[in-house]
Amino acid sequence: MDRLSRDELTRYARQIIMPSIGEEGQEKIKRAKVFIAGLGGLGSISSYYLAAAGVGCLRIVDRDSVDVSNLNRQILHATQDVGAPKTSSAEAKLRSLNPYVRIEAIQQEINAANIMDIVSDCSMIVDATDNMETRKALNIASVKMKIPFVYGGVDGFSGMATTFIPGETPCFQCIFPYETKKRSAPGVIGPAPGVVASLQAMETLKLILGMKGLLAGRLLYFSGVEMSFREIRIERNPDCEICKR
Repeated sequence: MDRLSRDELTRYARQIIMPSIGEEGQEKIKRAKVFIAGLGGLGSISSYYLAAAGVGCLRIVDRDSVDVSNLNRQILHATQDVGAPKTSSAEAKLRSLNPYVRIEAIQQEINAANIMDIVSDCSMIVDATDNMETRKALNIASVKMKIPFVYGGVDGFSGMATTFIPGETPCFQCIFPYETKKRSAPGVIGPAPGVVASLQAMETLKLILGMKGLLAGRLLYFSGVEMSFREIRIERNPDCEICKR
C-alpha cells in the first residue's frame, strides 16, 4: 500500500511541505526500491539518509564483516559490531531508524555471475563499493536493465560522484575503460565519504522524484584539502563495448 499513514505524514513532514515533494512525491519515495552495493564509508551514509527519507525498500549487499579499522568512517557500524556481518549490523541500525522501510539484507559478494539476479527488481543502483571489478559488474547490469546508476568514489580527502542514466548519458565503462592494478587500500578521512555519499543520496531522491539538475553527463569532483568542487563534463564513448547502440 502506497498511501502514507498518519505516523508517516508526521515523520516526513519537513519533506512533504517542500513544493518539489509534497504527499505525491513522498509516496513516490515510498514506492521506490533502491539497491545499495556496499555498506562501508559510502554505504553507511547513503543507506542511512535514504532510510530516513522513507525509501520503501532498500536492498543492501556486502560480503564483509565489520573490522575495527572501518570505524573511522563507516558510521553505520559501532565498536560492538566488530566481527559481525556488515549486512546484519546495517540492517539493525536502519530498521531502528525507520520501521516503515523494508530492508533486504544480502551477505554476498557482488560479481558478474550474480548481479542480474540480485538487482533485477530494483529501480536505482547506488555504488558504495571500493573496486573497479564490482563497479563494472554494476555498470553492465545498469545498461542491460536500464537502471540508473549513482556512482561515488573517495580517496584521502577527496571524492567524486556522477549519475549514469542508460540511453542518455555515458556509462561507467565510457569514463573508466581501462583495468587498473589492484593496490593496497587507500587512506580515507571519514568526512570524505560522508560528503560524497550525501551527494549520492540526494541524486537518488531526485531521480525518484523525477527532478531536473542531476549529475547526468557531469562528474563532480570534491577536494577536501582545498575545500572546493569542480565539475567535469563527460561524454559517451561511441565505441564503448558496454553501452554503444
